[in-house]
Formats: sequence, C-alpha cells, structure tokens
Amino acid sequence: MKKPLTARGSDRMSKAASSKAPTTSAKAAVKSGAIGAAAPTSATGAGTAPSTKAAKPTVVDTPQAVILGPVMRKKELIDAVVERSAIKKKDAKPVVDAMLAILGEALADNRELILPPLGRIKVRREKALPNGRVMVVKVRQSSQTSDEASGDDGEDI
Repeated sequence: MKKPLTARGSDRMSKAASSKAPTTSAKAAVKSGAIGAAAPTSATGAGTAPSTKAAKPTVVDTPQAVILGPVMRKKELIDAVVERSAIKKKDAKPVVDAMLAILGEALADNRELILPPLGRIKVRREKALPNGRVMVVKVRQSSQTSDEASGDDGEDI
C-alpha cells in the first residue's frame, strides 16, 4: 500500500520542482537572448554551464605619427645618389628614373621586393580609387648597417 503524501513530502516535491524550474527558465532566457539572464546551474550546484568571460578593457596610448622625419622628394634622391656615387647628375637622373619606374611596376604587379639594404617589401592591401590606387606595404629592414648589408651575397633579409 502506498502511503499518502504528507505535507512534509509535498514540500520535498515542491523544492525539487522549484530547483529545476529556474534552470529551464534560465536556459529558455539564454536561448531567447534575454538580457541579464543568469547562467543555468544544476540542481546540486556542483556543476555550472560554460559561461563567457567578460573581455578586459585595454589601455590604448595616444596615436603616434607614422612619418617621423621629413619627406624625401625625387630631386633630393637624385642629389643624394650623385653625392654618394660621385657620378654626374645628368648620368644619375635617368638611372634613378628607370629604377623608380621598375620598382613602381613591380609593386603594381604585387611582387615582393627583396632589395638589401632597403629591405623586403610586400604589398599587404590594395584599394582602387578613381584617380589611382592606395597600397599598404610592409617593409622589413635588417638590423645590419648599410656597410654590412652591401657585402651580402644574395641571402634573404
């Protein structure tokens, strides 16, 4: 014969039912995307459902300028080549023009340039504009001085 439920027995039933009720409603709240819903827990409290960790804020310093020095124009480049190579300006100008044209074509073809002591140059991103293109390039220079790099026998930087 079954014993009738006493008030004490019905309390146990209601506690068990009430401890499971928040779990299912919390799961439903999480699935529905309710804001502020607590993570579901088991009836025993031993295990918890996986929760997402809050992202920690990062401190960002003030923006720093990328270009730190003065701009070098083509005329200044030709003058520096003339000074360093000890050749006449009329001879250096066509060579510098040809070199700049070749470098521009190589970058336009998205080619990687390995030019010691200048460094390794790769095109990372490119955006076409009505009046030209914007290219984001990565330049990696060796920590060697220019004298050491000129003695380089074709090795990668």
